[in-house]
Amino acid sequence: MIFKNISKSKLTLAIISIVITFFVWQQGLRDSLNRPSVSFDISQKEQEIAELSVQSMPENLKKFFIINDPVDQINKSLSEVSFEELTERNKLIRIITSESNDPIIYKHISKDFENKNFIFLIDEIEKKSNNNSYKPNSDKFDLFKDDRFLYHLLSRKFDFDDSALITKSFSSKMFLKILAIRLIPLLTILIGSILALKILWKTISLKKFGWKEIKSLDLKLIDMVLLIAGGFVVLGEVVSPLFSISLVELFSKNISNELSQSLKIFFGYLFMAIPPLGIVFYQIKSLNGEFTFKKDYLQFNFLPIKYAIIQGIKGWLTIIPFVLLISLIMNSLIDNQNGSNPLLEIVLNNKNYLSFFLLFVTTALLAPLFEEIIFRGILLPTLSRDFGVISGIIVSAFIFALAHLSLGEMPPLFVLGIGLAITRIASGSLFSSVIMHSLWNGLTFLNLFLLRT
Repeated sequence: MIFKNISKSKLTLAIISIVITFFVWQQGLRDSLNRPSVSFDISQKEQEIAELSVQSMPENLKKFFIINDPVDQINKSLSEVSFEELTERNKLIRIITSESNDPIIYKHISKDFENKNFIFLIDEIEKKSNNNSYKPNSDKFDLFKDDRFLYHLLSRKFDFDDSALITKSFSSKMFLKILAIRLIPLLTILIGSILALKILWKTISLKKFGWKEIKSLDLKLIDMVLLIAGGFVVLGEVVSPLFSISLVELFSKNISNELSQSLKIFFGYLFMAIPPLGIVFYQIKSLNGEFTFKKDYLQFNFLPIKYAIIQGIKGWLTIIPFVLLISLIMNSLIDNQNGSNPLLEIVLNNKNYLSFFLLFVTTALLAPLFEEIIFRGILLPTLSRDFGVISGIIVSAFIFALAHLSLGEMPPLFVLGIGLAITRIASGSLFSSVIMHSLWNGLTFLNLFLLRT
């Protein structure tokens, strides 16, 4: 009997945790459908950078990097979205890039904007639409120099010189950015595909996969329920934020909104990690009578460190083509997928470097370490022991994807979870999967950083 030798208090806690987790995850997945996809913003930012890089881009490369006019592409993308759903900046870009006879101009030209500077611009655009020869002094637009793309659009609209701001040096930087944004993914996909084919050929030739010994703690499935549902969800995702948000709000009254937001995410993640890691500590201590940091309970197997790092890099490169393939399939099947991680949008639009650093530490260091300990350090070995390695990989990957509370991102995250689990078992090192996870988050972070104009 599955519940034999389990204390009533433990069983009660597990049942309560499962019920709460069901409602929390169900609500989280439903809410994800109302969150916009960040892919729209990413595509627009990429087109903005392409436009700003034009004057420095070699002619022979333009046909590879710029197929259609970037400004036209942006206008086309914005026109496919309801005007009311656009941000104020995008509403303004939509109006600036539209033809004077476009109905959108006359329908929304006098529409109220909350941003006073934008209201000023609307008035100028209205004057221009009523009198095509109207040419205001370019000094009027100095308020918008912080937004170089918007300033560049205004220079096109009102026919003034923007070369003092969109310099050759700045344009060259934008060209290097677009070069990195386009080439880094292509190179990783190419190398990853070669590695994947090599591993597949080796597996077929040997007729077996080189699994390393995976040691699990002497924990039962109910311990996994208490760890994931009780520690990760109930205490980590429901209770901990009450303390972390209150703490940050108490000390962040006189700091910028961007920094306050990043501090909430940073401390929110720290507070979220404490309960499940505390449970892991208690579980190990109850099994061994003590907890000694020198003992490698979870098979981190840092040494030889070069081997562990190389295995992590290989795992990261190998899984990239598969994750991107499933993402492409999802995009082709479902238009305008919603549910992107809100952290992506925060990173994309962040202008504060201290805030950016905190977000980087959270996503590229804290999150990989914490999540790998829970999902590949504890859950995967236990499931593999009780149900077999394949089942352990699939179930742990599914729970990992589900825990991110995004229906749109679940399939790619599921594939990533499979890759992380395979790397963990194939390398025999939890540290390798931490490296792989960190590289995945780090590359995403780098891409968002490059997209800032």
